[in-house]
Amino acid sequence: MSSSSASSYSQTTDSEAARTSHPKRVASATPLALDDMVASAIPTLKVMRLQAPQLGQPSAGALLSSTHLLSSTLLLPDSFGVIHVGETFSAYLGVLNSSLDMSVRGLTVSSQLQTPSRRIVLPSRLDNTPCDILPCGGVDAVVSRRLEEVGPHILRVEVGYISNGSKSLRKFYRFNVTVPLNITETVTRSGDATCLVSINVENVMEKQGTGGGAVTVNSVAFEPTAGLVAKEIKCLDENNHNNAMGTSQLSAVQLYDSCGRLEPGECYRYLFSVNAESEAAALRGIAFGDDLGQVCLTYHKAMGERGKVYSSVVVCPPTSFSSQGQTSSSGDNATSSKFVVHRSGLSVDVAAASAQRSMSGQRNNEGSLDETLPITVEPIDPPSTIKLSVPEQVSLLIVNHSSQPMNLQLQMRLSDMTGVVICGSSFVGLGEIPPSGGSCTVDVRLVALVAGFFFLKG
Repeated sequence: MSSSSASSYSQTTDSEAARTSHPKRVASATPLALDDMVASAIPTLKVMRLQAPQLGQPSAGALLSSTHLLSSTLLLPDSFGVIHVGETFSAYLGVLNSSLDMSVRGLTVSSQLQTPSRRIVLPSRLDNTPCDILPCGGVDAVVSRRLEEVGPHILRVEVGYISNGSKSLRKFYRFNVTVPLNITETVTRSGDATCLVSINVENVMEKQGTGGGAVTVNSVAFEPTAGLVAKEIKCLDENNHNNAMGTSQLSAVQLYDSCGRLEPGECYRYLFSVNAESEAAALRGIAFGDDLGQVCLTYHKAMGERGKVYSSVVVCPPTSFSSQGQTSSSGDNATSSKFVVHRSGLSVDVAAASAQRSMSGQRNNEGSLDETLPITVEPIDPPSTIKLSVPEQVSLLIVNHSSQPMNLQLQMRLSDMTGVVICGSSFVGLGEIPPSGGSCTVDVRLVALVAGFFFLKG
């Protein structure tokens, strides 16, 4: 960017003016102080953003010699342009001495990037000890920083030099950082220790001429939290089918669809399966409110600018179970027909609520899941199918989530079963089960009477 639009100023301190008006003080000064009183040329600061250069423009870098970072074959834009979150902001800092007979003495250059929340120092090769610039000479450097925040940013550049005392000039360059891609997540629970995370990526940039505003998504990865593992789910489309059949030739349309290019307003969806990795994590399960991880997406824009964006942290949603009493079709309160659906994750949420209550030292937490469902009964690895008229043994896990020990009895009532009956005793005494996660297992034998789906409760 040309530096003509920025403001600069220099200031002489009162102490320096006092030394100039009193010759006796100058006579008694040290050699270093005498050296500070020598006049110096005024440096010229040039700042340009290193973005989307064009070739073949002889006017570019006309003020620079062949020994500098920018050559005369590069033309940088005259403004900072459109900048998005995830991109690496790079700027060229050039300090020139346009004087023909005077040097710039004691030059120092510092730069900072001010974001909406903090101020960041940008290191460069000019951060070392002060240097001098010979007549018609110059020094330069490149500063860069990956942008992580949305909103107004300010590049602050300060140049200091010694000319009849210490002087400085400052320039400020304001630019706005926007979001290039909108990432939304939809989470569906698929078991006690599994969640399906659907990621929707939409290009929200403004269209800029022919092909402007388009991005190419290079990779989309889900970074799970500790103890979890994520795997992308891809459907078997025509491309994969051709590869499996040994015919890898793809059409132009298939290649275009698989390249990840998104025009403004277009979107693409990805699906990930997040599971508990270790045996201990699988035993605990994934409960409501647990952090699952976040999405990391890399992209390229039309001129090759690379960016990386992250989504917000994805959390496990609650189950569809509602503790509010609902009226059934017969007019009875639904609390008499509550049951836990196997692998819905509800039993994990109840156990997590009970553990939180125990850690907080509360004995009762009215309205929480562990008070609404103090006892849960869930099958352990039930068979997916059973044969007609053939007894099938199923193990049941009974957990006491309340704060009090309970003396329980399992009652498998015939009126609450459809399509299946108990083979053997339907009433089983379980004894006393300890509170806050105490459990026991019991085996029952089921016999299917009709084909199809069935449910049972008790």
